[in-house]
Amino acid sequence: MAIDTPATRPVNPRFSSGPCAKIPTFTLDKLSDAPLGRSHRAAVGKAKLKAAIERTRDILGIPDDYRIGIVPASDTGAVEMAMWNLLGDRPVEMLAWESFGAGWVTDVVKQLKLDATVKTAEYGEIVDLAGVDTDKDVVFTWNGTTSGVRVPNGDWIKPDRQGLTICDATSAAFAQDLPWDKLDVTTFSWQKVLGGEAAHGMLILSPRAVERLESYTPAWPLPKIFRLTKGGKLIEGVFVGETINTPSMLAVEDYLVALDWAASVGGLKGLIARANANTKAVADFVELHDWVDFLAHDPATLSNTSVCLTFNDARITDGATFAKAVAKRLEVEGVAYDVGAYRDAPAGLRIWCGGTVETADVAALMPWIEWAFQAEIAALSVDA
Repeated sequence: MAIDTPATRPVNPRFSSGPCAKIPTFTLDKLSDAPLGRSHRAAVGKAKLKAAIERTRDILGIPDDYRIGIVPASDTGAVEMAMWNLLGDRPVEMLAWESFGAGWVTDVVKQLKLDATVKTAEYGEIVDLAGVDTDKDVVFTWNGTTSGVRVPNGDWIKPDRQGLTICDATSAAFAQDLPWDKLDVTTFSWQKVLGGEAAHGMLILSPRAVERLESYTPAWPLPKIFRLTKGGKLIEGVFVGETINTPSMLAVEDYLVALDWAASVGGLKGLIARANANTKAVADFVELHDWVDFLAHDPATLSNTSVCLTFNDARITDGATFAKAVAKRLEVEGVAYDVGAYRDAPAGLRIWCGGTVETADVAALMPWIEWAFQAEIAALSVDA
């Protein structure tokens, strides 16, 4: 039996969780002011890089005494730089509830060979945050990009903690309200919530993190690309736009354009509201259909950016194959690109709902998910 396709299509079918959708007003000519063919060390390059840092501070509300640096290798590079420079001085507690957090555990335990306490939770769940000892150095992801689960708040982090909190916030920054007084190291990449280009990471350090950098020398060697101190002092240039390696000035311009757009929609509050509205469009759909559910088990920890869905119909015997077929149908129809679950995550769909996505597009996608689901169920009946 033929199943009618929905009448409305998303205007922008890009729902990838990274790189994510560009800002709605993006056109290539907006990048015309990029100082291409110029040195990033020239005055114009330094000014652009410093502007990227200061506009980030303004929109995210980062305290004036926190350092913000642009570093290589995206969020991964920023997290690795933090761990290699800061860990080893105190006991370490590693928290993981999705694939990237699990990757940080591997680095600390197998590469740095630290005797860390490791606390994990299954996809869709989160560890018992009340039991985390923040007198240790704690490494965690704020928002699980591959699990659709986020930290609900920073209440579990002691204000008088002895350890450092190292937070991978790459799919949380610009979409969730981060408690800066509870975070000592925060990282993210341009390619997530603001839909920037890849390869550049942001490293944000509290005064406590700077103090650690200047008072502690790791037992292991640090490659040049990771070095944040010289002669026991912070290399301040990194945090005013004098990058360790050569950045793409085209990507910098793209980030500046995205920051201007973010300000135009109300800054952080406006971005959070947009992400929440997008997630609500998915939640309204889930509430009306018993064959689909959120991967996140607790509504309090449901991500408002990387929203992960699972299919729970009893007729589905091979969840991975079924979910891939649904995602393929959506792609072939040109209504949703790159919405399959992450390769290490449970089978299902992952829909990016960050602020660069329009709510009307999320709402338009929902009937298409039902169409693709019903089409694949019908195919199962034929095969049987």
